[in-house]
Amino acid sequence: MDAGSTTHPYEQLRAQISERARSGELPVGYKLPTVRGLAEDLGLAANTVAKAYKALESDGVIETRGRNGTFVAAASDAASRLAATSAATYATEAHRLGLSREEADAAVRDALRAAYDD
Repeated sequence: MDAGSTTHPYEQLRAQISERARSGELPVGYKLPTVRGLAEDLGLAANTVAKAYKALESDGVIETRGRNGTFVAAASDAASRLAATSAATYATEAHRLGLSREEADAAVRDALRAAYDD
């Protein structure tokens, strides 16, 4: 975790686990540490790790199997579907608002730059 970052620790953790899962560094089926265990290892509050895990589960990157633990899911398909759905929703809304294609593209580029260049 980067203590000097303006990005919240849970978001840093979410992004790191997500990237490691997508790159294959954390393979599908890999068992992640418990919330408490990872919190202790990283010096974070358990609630911070739990929030990251919850976001990752919503993103389809991980899955919780009850008492068996939390595992890396086959996320690429789920992430691609979610991204496509979000993009379609954005395109429909931008068109409804009367934005030109160029204006809609510029808004997406600005949002991507803000999200990826922090």
